[in-house]
Parts: sequence; C-alpha cells; structure tokens
Amino acid sequence: MDAVEALRLVNRIYTRLNARRPAIEKSEEYADGKQPLSFATEEWRKANAARYDGFSDNWCGPVITAEAERLSHTGIKMLGDNGTEAARILWEQWLLNEMEMQSSQGFVTSLTTGRSFVSVWGDKNDQPQVTWEHPSNVEIEYDWENPRLRKAALKTWLDETTEYATLYTADALWKFERPRERSKDDRESQAQQGRVKASADDGWIPREVSGETWPLNNPIGDVPVVEIPNRPRLGGDPLSEIAGVIPMQDFINLLWAYLALSADYASMPARVVLHQGPPKMPILDSNGQKIGEKAIEIKDLAEKRLLYLSGEDTAIDSWAAADLKVFTDAIEIGVGHIASQTRTPPTYLISKTGMSNVNGEGLKASEIGLVKKTMEFQRGVAPALREVYRLIALALGDQALARQARLSTISWASAEIRSDAQLADALVKLKSIGFPLEYLMELYGLGPVEIERILAMREQELLDPQLAAATRELTHLGNAPFGG
Repeated sequence: MDAVEALRLVNRIYTRLNARRPAIEKSEEYADGKQPLSFATEEWRKANAARYDGFSDNWCGPVITAEAERLSHTGIKMLGDNGTEAARILWEQWLLNEMEMQSSQGFVTSLTTGRSFVSVWGDKNDQPQVTWEHPSNVEIEYDWENPRLRKAALKTWLDETTEYATLYTADALWKFERPRERSKDDRESQAQQGRVKASADDGWIPREVSGETWPLNNPIGDVPVVEIPNRPRLGGDPLSEIAGVIPMQDFINLLWAYLALSADYASMPARVVLHQGPPKMPILDSNGQKIGEKAIEIKDLAEKRLLYLSGEDTAIDSWAAADLKVFTDAIEIGVGHIASQTRTPPTYLISKTGMSNVNGEGLKASEIGLVKKTMEFQRGVAPALREVYRLIALALGDQALARQARLSTISWASAEIRSDAQLADALVKLKSIGFPLEYLMELYGLGPVEIERILAMREQELLDPQLAAATRELTHLGNAPFGG
C-alpha cells in the first residue's frame, strides 16, 4: 500500500464513521435522559412545548443498566500444561491496563450505541497498552468476502487545535492530521471537548512524528483493533439496546406533558362571563390617545381560563373534570411494552403489568429473559475478547501465547443474581456430586487472582494441624442438626 492508497482508504472509512455519529450521539443522549419532546401537533407545540423543555421520564437508562450490571468479565482459562501460567500472564496485562474499569464502561457503550472497540499497542518499553475506544472515534474495514477478517482500522481523536487520524493495517500505521473543524468550548468537560462530531470527510495531510518513520512499521503483524458488538446479525449491523425503546420513550414523554398540562388547567379556577362579549384592547396613538380597539386573542383568553358568552338566552352547564387516569394508564401500558420488548423485568421499571400477587419464585422467573439476553451478549463478545487477548500476546512478542489465546475460554460472573444462601446451597449440592473446588469458586464469581489466593490459603490450612482441626470443627458444626 502506498500513501495515495492509504489516504483513499482513510477517506472511505472516515465517511462511514462520520455517517453514524449522529445516531450514536442520539442514543447516548436518550440514555442520559436528554430527550426532545416528539409527536406533538404543531399547534400544541407552539403553545406548550417550551414549558416542558428539558423534561423526560427516562426509561432508556434502566434498560441499559439492568443488563450492564450483570456483565462482569472475571478471567480467562487456557488449555495446555502451562495453561494456568499463560492465563495468569494475560490476566496480569488486563489488570495493568485497568480493564476492569474500561470494560465496564465499554460494555455500557456497546449496549447503548450498538458497538465499541478495543485497541492494543505497545509502549516504548514494549508493554501492551490496551484502550477501550468510543464508537464515534473508531471504525474497522472488514474483508468483503469474509467479514470476520479485519483489513484495516481507523482511529480519530481531537486536541485543542487539531484532529488526528491513524490508519492501522497489518503491516503499518499511517498517521494523518488536519485542523480542528469546530472550535472547542472551554466551559465543557474535557471529554466533551474531545468528542469528534460529524464533520468534513477530507483534508487530511501526513503527520510526521519525531523519531518515527512514515508510515510506522506494525510489529504486531495484525490490525490491532477489535469491535465489541451488541446483538450482531448476519449481514447487518449491531443493534443498540434502546433502538426500539426510543419511539415509546418519546410517546411516554408526550403523555406526561399532556397530563401535566391537563392537571395545570384542572387546578386553576375557570371563569364564565354571561351576556357580554370578550373585552377589547384599546389601540393608542403616539400621544397615548385611544384611536380604536382590537379583539383579544383567543389563546390569551384560553390561557387565563376565561369564557365569554354574549347571547341573551345564553345558559351554561357543568362539565366533568379531566380524567388524568387515562394518561397514567397509557403510560403504564407503554412502560410494560418497553419491559416486554427489551426483556427487562417489569419490577426494574416499576411496572405493575402482569406482576400482581406474584411470589418470590414468580419474580425470579420474570428475570429469565434478562438473564438469557445477558448470556447472549457474553457469547457474542467472547470471540472478540479472545482476539483482544491474542493481540496482547502479540504485543508481548509471544507467538505461542497468542495461539493459546485463540482457544481460551472467557469467564464471566453469573448473569443470575441470587442471594448468598441460594448460591451457597447450589454450590454445596454441586460439591456433593463431585465438582472440584476451583470450578465452584469460578461459579461463585471469583477471578483467577482470588482463586489462586484462596487455594494457597486452603493448602496452608491443610498443612497446619491447628487450622485443619479448627476447619473440621467448623464443618461439623455447620453440618450438625439444629440444637445438636
């Protein structure tokens, strides 16, 4: 690949990246509760929309966090005689790069926007640098015939004056730059100032870094960026968890606005003036003299709750107060639809729909959909995480470790939330039919470091006669019948 072809590839990938930025921004704003009022008629909007600007009844956030709080990557298991040591090396790099924190943020972003990315590179000391990337900044070019193969990746970012782009291929890194298109607002957070928004697709020039060749050689020998998708589909793009929630969210917000407006009118006294026409506003000249009259706007009378009836035989009757329950019932149904569509337990959304007089087992059963959805996510991203570990091994310069990583098993904490008593009871039953202690500790949700520490403590107990005796006594007491 020469410089001309590299620039052409940058422009093509950047065009795709640029096109999806508005959808990413919208998904994140809805997840944060920044939701504009939609579906209202133009007349209603002109009269009332400004009053409810900034209000939202945010259900997008709970849909995302309900799944995200059940996603916890706890370790990696490797095959082979040196599998334990190999897993320890890779897990150590995971911890050194603060990937517990980064993965938590990355999973939330994948659930919100449909995808996120992980990049792997080596620092000046040849130690892996692993960074979870925002989908507004990164895009991958896949092979047209086999979409599992990465051909190139583009990463972009901003500083105070410049926008940067790095094109990763298996052989080289091509670095480009151009002037920042939008000036930053110093009042915003640094994260907001650094957010790349939709902009022009071209204007890139080579960026030369002192002490580096251009292009820079890629010692990893592979495209070092991996996509972490949510709900990927054959022949389609990953999906945001709230893509289908957003229209219902807009509808619920509109109903709340209608309800608030109805309550506003119902709480203020209305007045009726009989046998008299609406008052008129005087028209004054420059000297303050009355030169005419004009009728008061109907909307002004309505806002002041005034009704004028001018006929001689005019009579008035009573009318029922607005039934606000109509709105709350419709909102309840809308929230129930969100629960059903997203497989989020109704109890997470404070919905009574289908949850009347339900016992503990019923509440547990209501979470099955969320548990299965979480497990689907884990299966979907496991190959991507294996690829991240393989790239970490390549950054370490260990080809054998990289081959082992391709056949590794990604461990997760249980997606099902159980009480300590329920979990302990399940583990004791598994132990009674022969499951090994180390496997039971994995089911308990412990990571490899904790498991290794506990096994060492267990071995120390067995070697110390006093500790062994105390352990046997505690075990006897725990198994003894009540009062024994």
